[in-house]
Amino acid sequence: MRKIVHVDMDAFYVSVEIRDNPELANYPVAVGGKTANRGVLTTCNYIAREYGVRSAMPSSIALRKCPKLIIVPGRMQVYQEVSQHIREIFSRYTSLIEPLSLDEAFLDVTDCELFKGSATLIAQDIRQTIEKELRLTASAGIAPIKFIAKIASDMNKPNGQYVVTPDQVDAFIEQLPLNKIPGVGKVTFEKLQQLGLLKGADIKALPESELVEKFGKFGRSLWQKCQGNDPRMVETSRIRKSVGVERTFNVNQVQESELAEYLTDKLIPEVMLRAHKYIQSRGIDKIGVKVKFHDFQQTTKEVKHDKIDAEVLLSLLHDALLRGEGKEVRLLGVQVGLKDPKEDEAQLEFDWK
Repeated sequence: MRKIVHVDMDAFYVSVEIRDNPELANYPVAVGGKTANRGVLTTCNYIAREYGVRSAMPSSIALRKCPKLIIVPGRMQVYQEVSQHIREIFSRYTSLIEPLSLDEAFLDVTDCELFKGSATLIAQDIRQTIEKELRLTASAGIAPIKFIAKIASDMNKPNGQYVVTPDQVDAFIEQLPLNKIPGVGKVTFEKLQQLGLLKGADIKALPESELVEKFGKFGRSLWQKCQGNDPRMVETSRIRKSVGVERTFNVNQVQESELAEYLTDKLIPEVMLRAHKYIQSRGIDKIGVKVKFHDFQQTTKEVKHDKIDAEVLLSLLHDALLRGEGKEVRLLGVQVGLKDPKEDEAQLEFDWK
């Protein structure tokens, strides 16, 4: 069995800000923007979360929930430098590192001889080293399976860790709420609930064919996970699945003609520029449009296509706007899905980057 550790920094960006400005300690703090009431929070500390403040929440809503919330601008270069230091710490234990973002990664420590090969002690030492050298805390999940390790890292946050040993995998999955499984979003979970499927045990008891019939490839993936089957290895190089651009308007837009003009004149040229090198080597699998309305409800429309086609994107925009039934638009985005040379597991959610 493999020994997988998922390390996840605790409220990473905001923790860096508090570390560098200790006067912020003991206050509700978030990283984000609040210009012209258009800002969105990147992350917030645990004090702010007690007021119901969350990552990706509009700053205006966050301030209503927590009027004393301190919002500081992000410093991406600093976060990247800290992330590089964290990555260097990881490399002292294993070369099998799969970064998921600046603040989290999978590590395969199966062959690590430190602490007599104990993944639990290795994870503990990694967290202690990060705290000693960077004055930041991290949480960790330890398991023989990747998706379980990721779930486990959230079990004892902040500054904790959780272990699922090989003989505990079945019991852990059986009691696991399905919305804790990566890839099961809000809409999918609602559909599962309507079918009376709430925990891993409910999925495990069904024939695979029934899940495939109802949910396609996602159903097969979910069924396999609930059987404890996740053969994915820790990948030292991740393949990018998509390239996208999106913009939040200073003033909400309502005219489809103006949105269409912005899409063709601004977003399409920018996404073509960003995606050029990927398209040259990989090709396009699908294209799509994302619309967020004034009430923060959002929708996406996508279609299988092999090129960035303005006419198709305008049609998708039209269909997306129909879903809003005339609501004003605050954000518009364009997405290009890239062909996967490895034919990896189908993307479960439309991943905007």
